[in-house]
Amino acid sequence: MNRKDRGAGLAIQEKARLFDSSIIGTAQEAVDFITNILESSTEYSVIAKDLTGKILLWNEGARRLYGYGPDEVVGRANSSILHTPEDIRTGIPDQIMRAALNQGKWEGTLVRQRKNGEQFTARVVMTPRHDTLGKPVGFLLISKDISDEIRLTQYARSLIEASVDPLVTISPEGKITDVNEATVKVTGAPREKLIGADFANFFAEPEKAREGYQQAFAKGFVTDYPLTIRHKEGHQCPVLYNASVYRDVNSNVLGVFAAARDITPLKKAEVELAEQRTRELERLAELERFQKLTVGRELKMIELKKEVEELKRQLTERVVTAETR
Repeated sequence: MNRKDRGAGLAIQEKARLFDSSIIGTAQEAVDFITNILESSTEYSVIAKDLTGKILLWNEGARRLYGYGPDEVVGRANSSILHTPEDIRTGIPDQIMRAALNQGKWEGTLVRQRKNGEQFTARVVMTPRHDTLGKPVGFLLISKDISDEIRLTQYARSLIEASVDPLVTISPEGKITDVNEATVKVTGAPREKLIGADFANFFAEPEKAREGYQQAFAKGFVTDYPLTIRHKEGHQCPVLYNASVYRDVNSNVLGVFAAARDITPLKKAEVELAEQRTRELERLAELERFQKLTVGRELKMIELKKEVEELKRQLTERVVTAETR
């Protein structure tokens, strides 16, 4: 074997040592595996670097995500070029590499920078690479642009917060997993106290509240379920809850989304209407009493008039009788 072939063989063996032998047993399998990653992973950026951050491997996903071609960075650039100037000033790249070495993995979100200077948010996973003796020799860095996910999340959050109705999400265990500002106001409890708390604890009738979300889990939804939210200062707010389950991409139930409609104005209107009807009934009764009294007087006058007429008739008869005598 000539020197060139031996060098290629050593390079292949080095690649093979990056993988678990139970998955990839030969050097050629390792090369094939790496090639498949580079060719198929266009949505995810896959980068290998040494312990100093020098870039050793750069896939098509990395080129699309960051804008650099492999010839511009492999063996030439440090992965710090992918960080923002602020992160570099504060030593973020070194901190992440140390954390990955100490903990076996670093995972989180970072603001990244493309070749053209454009910045975006990425979900990043960094794991150490080891040689056959277990000694760390570098890192594997996988990242994905989540800017669209963030925008969708922010859009959904803005819609939730814009609602004047209290909105909550509830886990299958009955714990609150998210709330909007309207829920904070109606309960008087801060967001950090609400999230993780038992949903039923914020109602005048906890058992009825518990039964309501259990119905939603059992039936898939519940509509116009009457409850009374209890504010921490004691006053209460009658509401009608509408809730439905929400699911993951595999249709597994994750929880219940519930929206409460404040029916305080409706209750107030009902009370006012009842009071008005009471007043009208009282007025009607008064009129009936007056009518009975008036009719009674008229009947009495008629009877008196008849009596007077009868007395006049009797008197006239007596006078006529007396004259005829």
